[in-house]
Amino acid sequence: MLQYNIDLKGKTILVTGASGFIGSNLCKRLLNEFESTHIVGIDNMNDYYDVNIKKERLGVLCKFKQFTFVEGNIADKALIDELFSNQKPHVVVNLAAQAGVRYSITNPGVYIESNLIGFYNILEACRHNNVEHLVYASSSSVYGSNKKVPYSTDDKVDNPVSLYAATKKSNELMAHSYSKLYNIPSTGLRFFTVYGPAGRPDMAYFGFTNKLVKGDKIQIFNYGNCKRDFTYVDDIVEGIIRVMQHAPKKENGEDGLPIPPYKVYNIGNSQPENLLDFVTILQEELLRAGVLPQDYDFEAHKELVPMQPGDVPVTYADTAPLEQDFGFKPSTSLRDGLRAFAEWYAKCYRK
Repeated sequence: MLQYNIDLKGKTILVTGASGFIGSNLCKRLLNEFESTHIVGIDNMNDYYDVNIKKERLGVLCKFKQFTFVEGNIADKALIDELFSNQKPHVVVNLAAQAGVRYSITNPGVYIESNLIGFYNILEACRHNNVEHLVYASSSSVYGSNKKVPYSTDDKVDNPVSLYAATKKSNELMAHSYSKLYNIPSTGLRFFTVYGPAGRPDMAYFGFTNKLVKGDKIQIFNYGNCKRDFTYVDDIVEGIIRVMQHAPKKENGEDGLPIPPYKVYNIGNSQPENLLDFVTILQEELLRAGVLPQDYDFEAHKELVPMQPGDVPVTYADTAPLEQDFGFKPSTSLRDGLRAFAEWYAKCYRK
């Protein structure tokens, strides 16, 4: 296992996308566990999905005196430069991005602005402000049409099947170049299908639930023959916090030039679930939580449809490097994770 070389206590940590699903959970965990740590969150609060969910998450964070929130867009270079100059973050966790594979097909410009220009601004600010460690969100989507499973970070990822995937791979390349040129320690994390309470309504488990409650049909893509490596949000956050505390070491090669202090890890459950099995577990937990009545006719509300553009048939994470370096492997079962979601949904939406 690697030895931690960054003590988060007393540090200033910048989290972009702080009111997002992963960002808000990360901030809350950091605020609860590191009392003397100052968390600065930035988010543009866009309306890609229900802003009230973001406001609710943000309301929880703003109760902590060591939390500072800035509403703004990371694509605004002047704002980012001012933020770094004023707050002087020691560690940066970049989670701000336009998410969603299908949305990138119809709204490509948003992805270029947030995922490329925004990330460039973060890299430039890290370059000029001596940041100890940049941790950033990549995605399992970078594996694209790779046939080999489980997906390893040693695999080539040159076949993206969506613009979203292409922007995430671009982030990894950009971070590598900045690590090489400017000796910035950076770690990219390829997340695999993150889910849990208070998540994104555009994700399958949340969207399915909303439709079932309304009596609408849910569409199961590729006729149910897709597999997804569903990863519970608490496992994602645990992985991020462990990685934050070890920055790749700065070392020089035989040529006297820096070896890029750069790493990439998968964070996934390493247990891909068939979509039909996933739907079965979801409906059982929705019944258990009282979100849906016991006599609900699920078969009448399911429709098997072809694969959508930008989708892939399977995602499956090889997490051996994460386990070897940080002694951690995501382990929350799909049953336990969907139960937590169903109970949250019953509490917040079925009053």
